[in-house]
Amino acid sequence: MMIKKISGLLLLAFVSLSAFSQSTKKFTGTWEGILNVGIELRIVFHIAEDGKVTADSPDQSAYGLKCSGSTFADNEVGIEMTDLNASFKGKLINDSTIDGTFTQGAEIPLVLKKTEKVTERKRPQTPKAPFPYKSEEVEYGNADKSLVLGATITIPEGNGPFPAAVMITGSGAQDRNEEILGHQLFAVIADDLTRKGFIVLRVDDRGVGKSTGKFNEATSEDFANDVSSSVDYLLSRPEVDKKKVGLIGHSEGGMIAPMVAVKRKEVNFIVLLAGPGVKITELMAGQNEAIAKSSGVSEEALKEIKPLFNKVTTTILASTDSLSATANTAIAIENWMITKSKAVLEELNMATAKQRQEYVTAMVRTIQSPWFRYFINFNPAQYLEQLKCKVLALNGEKDIQVISSQNLPGIEASLKRSKSKVYEVKELPGLNHLFQNCKKCTTNEYGELEETFSPAALEAISSWLEKNIK
Repeated sequence: MMIKKISGLLLLAFVSLSAFSQSTKKFTGTWEGILNVGIELRIVFHIAEDGKVTADSPDQSAYGLKCSGSTFADNEVGIEMTDLNASFKGKLINDSTIDGTFTQGAEIPLVLKKTEKVTERKRPQTPKAPFPYKSEEVEYGNADKSLVLGATITIPEGNGPFPAAVMITGSGAQDRNEEILGHQLFAVIADDLTRKGFIVLRVDDRGVGKSTGKFNEATSEDFANDVSSSVDYLLSRPEVDKKKVGLIGHSEGGMIAPMVAVKRKEVNFIVLLAGPGVKITELMAGQNEAIAKSSGVSEEALKEIKPLFNKVTTTILASTDSLSATANTAIAIENWMITKSKAVLEELNMATAKQRQEYVTAMVRTIQSPWFRYFINFNPAQYLEQLKCKVLALNGEKDIQVISSQNLPGIEASLKRSKSKVYEVKELPGLNHLFQNCKKCTTNEYGELEETFSPAALEAISSWLEKNIK
C-alpha cells in the first residue's frame, strides 16, 4: 500500500511538472511594454523556464525587482509583485505579444512584446569619472539624530574656501541625482558648477538610497528640515566659504528653498528652477489642464478639468475620513457628469462606473496623504515675501507642470515685496519642466530626449552665480 501511494504521488508530481513546463515554455524570455502613467515608463518581465519572474523598470533605473508569484495556464499569465502592491495579468495573442492589464491602485492597459535585448536610452550628459574635482560619498545626521542622510559632495581642486550649495529635489521620492527616466539632472548641474569653482552637495531624500526614514509619512516641512541639516553639514566643512552658502531647488525643491532660507540667516542665495509662484491649488489646476491639452484633449473637455479638479479636491479635504471622502467624492462626480456629453466623459476617462471608481480611489488616497494635505494648502508667497537673500528664478517657456506664464509673475511680484535686493526672474525659451530643449513638449517626451539639462540653462545658473556670489 505504501509503495502504491508513493508511486501515485510521484506520478501526480511528474504530470503537474510536465504541464507546468509546457505552459511556461511559450512565455519564457524577456517581455517589454510601456505603462502610460502620465509619463511613459517601460516595464520589463524576465520569465525563466522554471516559472520564476523578475522585473525591471529601466526608465527608473530599477532592476531585478522581486516578483512574489506567477501562474501560467494555457495562454494566460499572472504575475504578482507583492512588495509593490502590483500585479499583471495577460493573455498570449501570438508568439511575441501578450495583451493584458497592470494593476497598481488603478488598472492600466499593458501590451508586452517579446524582445532579445532591452535598449538603454542614451544620456550623453551624464558625468563620468575621472573628474577634475574631488567627489566624496558622505553621511550625516539630522538635527535630532533621528535620520541619517546620504549624499555626494563635489569640491573643486585648489585652495578654498569655495561658495557652496545644497541641491533640493522635486516631488516624489528622489535620489541625490534627481534621476528621472535615466536623466540625472542634479549630477549634470553639480558637475558643471563644481568645474566652475562651486562646492555642491546633493542628497538622497529620506527613505531613498543611503538616507534613512520614511518618505511616505513626511511633508514638505519635514523635507525643509532635512535641507536645513544639509546646510549644517556644509557649514561644518572647512572647504566651504561660510558667507556664500546657498540652495538650488527644482520644482517642489523651489518651494522648499525659500522655506529654509527665511529661517537660516546663513543662506546667502537661492536658485529656483521651475519653482511655484502661485497657490498650489492654482498651480495644479493649470498643470492638469496643460498636460491634458498637450495630449490632444478637445477644448470642450479641457474646460471641464479645472472645475472638476477643484470640486474633487475641496470635497476630499472637507471630509473627515477615507470612507466619507470616497462617498462624498463619488456623489460629487455623479452630479457633475449629469450634464456632460458622452464624448467628454470618454476623453476624461470618466465614461464607465469602473473608471470613475478608480479615479475616486486614486484621488482620495493621494489627497489624504500627509504630504499632499500640506502641499495643496501651500502658498509660496508667504515665504518669498520674507526673503532677504539673493534669488535667481528660472522657468522653461514650454513647462506644462509649473507653467512659466503663471508662476514667474507670481515669484516676481512676491520678490518685489521682499527685502531681497538682488534677484532675477527669467524665462528660458524652448525648455520644458526638466529644462530640456523639447520638440513635442509633453511629459512623455522627457524620456525620449537625449538631452538631460540644457546647456543654456546651465549657463544661466553659473553666470548668475559668477556675477552675484563668487
